[in-house]
This record gives sequence, C-alpha cells and structure tokens, in this order.
Amino acid sequence: MRITVSGLPGSGTTSLSRYLAERHNFTMISAGEVFRQCAKEHNMELAEFGRLAEQDPAFDKMIDARQKEIAESKDNIIVEGRLSGWMVEKADLKIWLFAPIECRLERIVFRDQIADLETAKKITLEREHCEAIRYRQYYNIDIGDLSIYHIILNTRNWGINDLGAIVDTAISRLKEPQSA
Repeated sequence: MRITVSGLPGSGTTSLSRYLAERHNFTMISAGEVFRQCAKEHNMELAEFGRLAEQDPAFDKMIDARQKEIAESKDNIIVEGRLSGWMVEKADLKIWLFAPIECRLERIVFRDQIADLETAKKITLEREHCEAIRYRQYYNIDIGDLSIYHIILNTRNWGINDLGAIVDTAISRLKEPQSA
C-alpha cells in the first residue's frame, strides 16, 4: 500500500505520517525534512533556501524525483510532502491536511523555534508563495487544487490519535477484498 500525506506547513503532515508509519509498520519518507536538512546544510533559513531553490530548480527536482523513485519502488510506504499526492500518482490513499493559518503558525513557532507569530507568519507566507510559484513553473501544478485527494481533514480540532483513527479506518477498508 502507498499512502501520501500532504498539506501546507504546520498542518500536521509529519505527525500524521509518523503515526501511520509506526502504527502500520510502513516506511516513511518526508520531503519537508529533506528540504529542512538541505537548508541547514547550506546554513540558510527555510525562506532563504526557498529563494535559492526558486533560482535553481535542481534542489526541488532532486528532492521530488528521489521521493517519487522511492515511493514507486516500495510497498507499505508513507510519502509525506506538499507534492507527494501529485508525484505518487498510483497511491492507494492520498490525504490532504488543512489547518487555519493561525493554528499552523502556532505549531510552526513551536516546531521551528521562531521568536514570535509575526515572524513565523512572514516566513511561512513567503515560503508558501515561493513554493506555489515553483510548483506551477516546474510541474504545472496548482497546489490549491485538492481534487486529487481521497481524504481532506481539518487538523485544528483533532489530536494526532483522532486523525490517525480516521485514516486507520480508511486503510482497513482499503485492505478489505473488493466485491463486484
């Protein structure tokens, strides 16, 4: 089984992906973690590294191609990343996580150790804008088009175990033999 988990920064994609990987003993690959690691290796903030990636498509394309290659070569995998639903075309389950910007910013401040909400907002909105432009330029993908997803969940009011239970139900239904 191949599952993709996508959403904007701070929506909970990494948390849900980790939950699903542990619960179902799946391998997990995360584009966001790879991107953050690359930014760190270049001694750059995420927004700054995003601008660099905007100038040189090789960064994004390398991460995207690697993620797609791994996903297509394995079974029982969770592929987490903004484009994973688009890149892993034959996924059994494609999930998009949504959360209002205020909720996402609180999570981002905590996760990325950013000083305050205004700084987080500036960095996050710049990053999202930059990524949306790159996705359109590189792949002709409109990140706002959610029509490819099987499940769209608002993560604001549910904890990871609640979200996981919803997806666990979907996974168990997908594993059931299909009748005619």
